[in-house]
Amino acid sequence: MSTPNQKMTTQEALDFFDSLEVVPAEMMIGHWRGEGVDTDHPMDGLLEASSWHGKVFEDADNVFPLVHRSLFGRKFFVNPALLPMGLTTALPFRSVLIPVLFPLMQPFLRTRRSAARLRMTEYRGKLTATMQYDAKAINDVFRKIDDNSVFGLMDRKGAAKPYFFKLMREV
Repeated sequence: MSTPNQKMTTQEALDFFDSLEVVPAEMMIGHWRGEGVDTDHPMDGLLEASSWHGKVFEDADNVFPLVHRSLFGRKFFVNPALLPMGLTTALPFRSVLIPVLFPLMQPFLRTRRSAARLRMTEYRGKLTATMQYDAKAINDVFRKIDDNSVFGLMDRKGAAKPYFFKLMREV
């Protein structure tokens, strides 16, 4: 089953998510390139505007949830504990401001330490691989599109609706 590339409603994204197979945790080990799925979520376009590249799962206890690219194309890890989620989603003109502000903030946001872990959790009635942030009340829950791509749902405590994204394995 392929991922819809067109804009989706939250309900359509949830229906697609629910139709997919679960992901065993060991499948997530490795490097993944990511992209957001447009569902009119307040975070739509935010990761792309900040040069988000994807995620790295070294093992169950060492996960780097925010891999970004610098202005020179080099990958680096961002410490999610330092990101003001509420401020960034409420920022006016964020599609213009974030590409300017994020590079200036990079030296302060970088980390070499993992910032999440990988566990199997039950979500919407199925036991599947879930990335749990260490310093944020956020879980990224995964469902299998195929052996090299997953559909992700960011479940953030207090959020009115989930944020959706896709991850494709880097080889």
